[in-house]
Amino acid sequence: MINVVAGILINENNEILIAKRKKGKHLGGYWEFPGGKIEAGETPEESLIRELKEEMDITIKVKDYFGENIYKYERGTIKLIAYLCEMIEGKIILADHSEYKWVKKENLNQYKMAPADIYFVRCLWEN
Repeated sequence: MINVVAGILINENNEILIAKRKKGKHLGGYWEFPGGKIEAGETPEESLIRELKEEMDITIKVKDYFGENIYKYERGTIKLIAYLCEMIEGKIILADHSEYKWVKKENLNQYKMAPADIYFVRCLWEN
């Protein structure tokens, strides 16, 4: 099982950041909560801070644990661990995604979300 972390970034307008995976990559064209694989020796929080700096050139503050979802893809099983976060510095510059959007939680169903992330969309609707 691969441990992966996702950031649910919420801005001052109560919108959530989602990013579209580049075509040609695994799950290319799907939207996701940004994040990535946890490297050896990292805590999930450290991984999330590093991943968002690498992928989007932003500095974030990890606030609260949100939940986790174990999902089996054809390529293998992942454990996706999500945290509520806020962006504290930087302007988003994409490295691993083709685009990003800030959307209201009630509008997340308008986007083709990565299957493992759908669980967190449902959790957001319940809150």
